[in-house]
Amino acid sequence: MRYLLFGLCMDRVICFLEQMIEEKNMADLRKEIEKRRTFAIISHPDAGKTTLTEKFLLFGGAINTAGSVKGKANSKYAVSDWMDIEKERGISVTSSVMQFQYDGYCINILDTPGHQDFSEDTYRTLMAADSAVMVIDAAKGVEPQTIKLFKVCVMRHIPIFTFINKMDHFAKDSFELLDDIETVLGIQTCPINWPIGSGHDFKGVYDRETRMVSKFQAVSTGGAKKAEETDYSIDDESLKADIGDVLYNQLMEEVELLDGASEEFDQERVNRGELTPVFFGSALNTFGIETFLDHFLQMTSSPLPRMSNEGLIDPMDEAFSAFVFKIQANMNKAHRDRIAFMRICSGKFDANKDVYHVQSKRKLKLSQPQQLMAQERKIVEEAYAGDVIGVFDPGIFSIGDTICQPGKKFEYEGIPTFAPEHFCRVVQLNTMKRKQFVQGVTQIAQEGAIQIFQEYTAGMSEIIVGVVGVLQFEVLKYRLENEYGCEVKLEPLPYNFIRWIKDPSTDVNSLKRVNEVKKVKDMKGNPLLLFTNQWTINTVLEHNEGLELLEFRKN
Repeated sequence: MRYLLFGLCMDRVICFLEQMIEEKNMADLRKEIEKRRTFAIISHPDAGKTTLTEKFLLFGGAINTAGSVKGKANSKYAVSDWMDIEKERGISVTSSVMQFQYDGYCINILDTPGHQDFSEDTYRTLMAADSAVMVIDAAKGVEPQTIKLFKVCVMRHIPIFTFINKMDHFAKDSFELLDDIETVLGIQTCPINWPIGSGHDFKGVYDRETRMVSKFQAVSTGGAKKAEETDYSIDDESLKADIGDVLYNQLMEEVELLDGASEEFDQERVNRGELTPVFFGSALNTFGIETFLDHFLQMTSSPLPRMSNEGLIDPMDEAFSAFVFKIQANMNKAHRDRIAFMRICSGKFDANKDVYHVQSKRKLKLSQPQQLMAQERKIVEEAYAGDVIGVFDPGIFSIGDTICQPGKKFEYEGIPTFAPEHFCRVVQLNTMKRKQFVQGVTQIAQEGAIQIFQEYTAGMSEIIVGVVGVLQFEVLKYRLENEYGCEVKLEPLPYNFIRWIKDPSTDVNSLKRVNEVKKVKDMKGNPLLLFTNQWTINTVLEHNEGLELLEFRKN
C-alpha cells in the first residue's frame, strides 16, 4: 500500500512538473512574440524611404555607417539596395527584409520598392506586415504612388504611421501638409511632434507629450551615429535665445493652435487605421528619427492574427505556421540559389522539426533557415511569430503557400496577383543557351516580378511576358543577361488587358469574335485572353454566352 501511495504521489509530482514546464514554455513563447514588431515602409519614389530604413538600422546597431541611395563613387550604398541595377539607378526594385534589436524589441523591417512599376512586389510585402510607416516628402506632400500604397494599407485595416521627411529642405507649411494627408488620403492626423522651422531654419522638433524640444545640429552623413542633440523644456529661456525670437514665438503660436484644434491621440483609432500619428524630421541628417522610433514602438502592436480557411489564427498559438510572400533568386551570385521568404504567423519555428507544406501535401524540413540583412545572411535555429525568415527553395514553393505544423492542414488567404498591363515577346538571341533562358525566365516569374505566358498551341518556343510597369522589362533584360548569361530582345505587343477564363476546361478555339484577341496559357496551363481594349472584352463576352472572365487570380 505504501509503495502504491508513493507511486501515486510521484505521478502527481511528475504531472505537476510537466505542467509547470509547459506553462513556462508558453510564457516564454508569449514574451518573445510580444516583443516583435513587423512593419513595412512605403512611399513615393525619392521621398527618403530607404534612407530612413538605414537610420533605423543605425540606431539598432545593425550597421556602423549609413549609406545613401544616390551616392558618389566612394560612398556606401544603402544596405537594402543589394542588386546591381538598384545601385546603378539609385532606386529600389525589390523588397528587402531586415531585422535588428532595439530597446528590448525585435524589429522586422520590410523595405519596399518605391517605384510604381514594382507595386505588385510592394503589395505582397504589405501582406506580411502588421503596420506601415508612410514616408512623405515635406516639399511635395502626398504623391500618386503614396495614394496607391495607402489604399492597400486601408484594405488590410493595418495601422499607418506617418513620417514627414526632408524638413531641412524647402517644405510646405506644416498645417498644409496635415490637411493634404486628411483631404487626399481620407485619414485623420494626430501630430505627435512638431517641427521648428524648415529648410535652413529647421532647428529641431517639439514633443507634444513631454513638452520638450530636441534641437539638432546637422552633421555629414559620412558615418556619425546620430546628430548632436540638445534638449530643452519649451519654457526654458535659453531655448528662446538659441532658436531666436521669431521661431520661438511661431512655435508657441502653433503649439497653442495644435492643442486646441488637432485630433487627440486615440490608440484604438490608430489600431483600426482611422488615425495616423504624424512625426516630422530629416532622415538624411538624423533629425527626429529616434523620437519617431521610440513612439512608434509604443504605439504599434505585437503580431496580429491572420485569416485562414479555418478563421483567424492567433499568433500566440504554440503551433507553428507561416506563409510565403516573396521568392527571390540569385541573391548570392556565387550560388544559383533561390530563397523563399516566409512570414511566421503563429508559434515558434524550430529548425530541427518537420513542417507540413499544405500545397504539395508534403512533410519536410525547411533547409538553411536564415534571417537577412539585405544580402547578408545569418542561419537561425529558431524564430517566432512576427519574424520573417528565408529558406532555401528547391523549386517547390510558390507565393501564397502555407507552411504549418504536421497535423494542422489549414490554408492562409491567398495573395491576389495584379493583372499585367504591358506585354512583350521575349526573343532569345543565342539559341545555344535555351536551357539557361527557360530557367531564367521561369525563376524570375516564380518570384512574382513578371508573369509569363505561352502561345496556346505552342510550348516554350515563344514566351510572352506581362508586367505591371514597363521598368520591369528593363530589369528582366538586365537579369537575364547578367545572372543567366542570355542575350534577349524584347518585342512590344499591342495588348493592355488580360483576363483569366474562369472555367479552365473551356475550349478556347471555339470562342467567337476573337480575331483581335491573343490566346495564351499561364505556366499552370490555365487559359487566358489578351485584349487591346475594353470594347473588345465586352464584344467577346456578348458573343460567347456563359463565358466568365476574371481580372485577378489568387496565388
